[in-house]
Amino acid sequence: MNEQEFKGKLNQAKGKLKQKYGDLTDDDLKYADGKKDELLGRLQEKTGKTKEELEKEIKNM
Repeated sequence: MNEQEFKGKLNQAKGKLKQKYGDLTDDDLKYADGKKDELLGRLQEKTGKTKEELEKEIKNM
């Protein structure tokens, strides 16, 4: 999934991610262009999932 696709999917999925992983904050879900890996790293720390698992989950939301 490229940066643009990821950003669009993430915008749609933010609420669902916060519901599923209650300890996620708005700061955790901030996305800056070119910072996809940084965001996925934050999500990995909070959820314990791999980068690939998170990308797939976001894509399928």
